[in-house]
Amino acid sequence: MRTVLFLLSALAVIGSGYWAYHENYQTQDELDRVDALRRDIGQAHERMAMLRAEWAYLNRPDRLRDLADLNFARLGLLPLRPDHFADVDQVAFPPPPNLVEFSEPIDVTSAGAPKP
Repeated sequence: MRTVLFLLSALAVIGSGYWAYHENYQTQDELDRVDALRRDIGQAHERMAMLRAEWAYLNRPDRLRDLADLNFARLGLLPLRPDHFADVDQVAFPPPPNLVEFSEPIDVTSAGAPKP
């Protein structure tokens, strides 16, 4: 009986050792994956910062003004003047939609009853 108990406890120790070994390697793999994701996120943030800087550089007003002057004849652009703008009260907004429109009155006395 003792031999069976020792054998079972030895198998339990070997099994728990294998489980701990397996869990350790799975944990290390997941930590490596988390580090790779963090690295990718950092690179994406750097790319976004660079793209924002490029966008700000390309949208400088003096550069856009020079490009508009350079391509004035080809684009057919007109210089902006104050009379190109309107007041808000001059904008023709659409009328608000009617929420409920009835073409004929509804008879509620015979609700659901078949017509004779």
